[in-house]
Amino acid sequence: MASVRGGCAIPLLLSILVLPLIFPAFAAADGLVRVGLRKKTMDESSRLAGRLLEKERKGLMGRRYGLGAGVENDGEDADIVSLKNYMNAQYFGEIGIGTPAQNFTVIFDTGSSNLWVPSSKCYFSVACFFHSKFKSSKSSTYQKNGKTASIHYGTGSISGFFSDDHVSLGDLVVKNQDFIEATREPGVTFLVAKFDGILGLGFKEISVGDAVPVWYNMVEQGLIKDPIFSFWLNRNDEEGDGGEIVFGGVDPNHYKGDHVYVPVTQKGYWQFNMGDVLVDGESTGFCGGGCAAIADSGTSLIAGPTTVIAEINQKIGASGVVSQECKAVVAQYGQQILDMLISQTQPSKICSQIGLCTFDGTHGVSIGIESVVSDNVDASAGLHSDAMCNACEMAVLCERLPSPMGESSVDCAAIASLPNVSFTIGDKVFELKPEEYILKVGEGAAVQCISGFTALDVPPPRGPLWILGDIFMGVYHTVFDYGQLRVGFAQAA
Repeated sequence: MASVRGGCAIPLLLSILVLPLIFPAFAAADGLVRVGLRKKTMDESSRLAGRLLEKERKGLMGRRYGLGAGVENDGEDADIVSLKNYMNAQYFGEIGIGTPAQNFTVIFDTGSSNLWVPSSKCYFSVACFFHSKFKSSKSSTYQKNGKTASIHYGTGSISGFFSDDHVSLGDLVVKNQDFIEATREPGVTFLVAKFDGILGLGFKEISVGDAVPVWYNMVEQGLIKDPIFSFWLNRNDEEGDGGEIVFGGVDPNHYKGDHVYVPVTQKGYWQFNMGDVLVDGESTGFCGGGCAAIADSGTSLIAGPTTVIAEINQKIGASGVVSQECKAVVAQYGQQILDMLISQTQPSKICSQIGLCTFDGTHGVSIGIESVVSDNVDASAGLHSDAMCNACEMAVLCERLPSPMGESSVDCAAIASLPNVSFTIGDKVFELKPEEYILKVGEGAAVQCISGFTALDVPPPRGPLWILGDIFMGVYHTVFDYGQLRVGFAQAA
């Protein structure tokens, strides 16, 4: 098992369906190469399907930020390349590999550095049958490499081998690019994915097998004007366009004002120093002395240390998604639940501790029942009190149920009254309004509102670490400047 060399790799939870329609890349007269993105807003059924992957996600999250083991790759040091969590929308672009080009939909991921796609030699993983596969025999520019690669996740691994071929983005062709042909993909995770592979845009320091990233070769082969790429992620649910990645510079139509730039403090991810985190203009105090952060195009939410995330979610009135759903079930099917509790389940002692029930040694008994029975009064009053006791206990159980994806929900009707949440980067405070950090799932009466903040604890020396994902990058146009090793943010247009 090799050691982790460049930091932790970025995770991805596959959670939603994505439109297969992809805008191709094209080179404009200004010398910029644009890759159009498509997205599909997450609906309830696809989010629930994503819950099945929680076990995978927990393993990925730990490994993403250096909390787990390393990667095996021909005995060489390597990092784990993990996948991203797109809860609101998945963003895809199209690339070609080989001559003639074989097309693949990929996630453009600033949190990893390798390019990988399924191989035609993937025989024993069901997931491969549902995605495009690279066929080396059909490419006249293919060159064999053969070095093995194994990328380990929490519940499985992507195994395969390196190959070499041309990679095209529209009219731009990167020659002799190393990439991984995946011959084994773990179960459900990639089975439900609507993308074929991943194109990493991180630094070579976290590249498996020391493969030169596609982005490096773009620069070294003189294919783009400047060593810069930028992201515009369209968060407007009414529009089908997901946004654009611009290689070689920035498109002034995608932002307002000037970018605030901060230097990259550690190569691997696009990591920089972030200042204080504010809720409704007041400091949380957690990052008063500064925190490390990364800009991650592959993560949908904003992740941070549990302490401050819990404070933020408390201040916006967020509760666990399962807790809320459970309570709704209690309200609608209360009597049936009570019948089951009485006939099949031993109530807990919890409600006796808050004065609604007493505990007789085997189950909770309402205070009302005790007084009624002892005085031989009408038992119907006792039954009513017993129902309240059981309802109390069910509500307590709801509160204790974990939220499968780390999600927290808020009252959709209360969004307008929620506080703004801000992040200090450089000399500027970057503010997120409630409608920008709350994700709406579903439509009409079934709509559910999800907090865009989720907890992730990364210990020192790498942590505490903040991950500014699509929620942040959708509001703030993001520039990744390889030439000057800096990251820039400006209001998205």
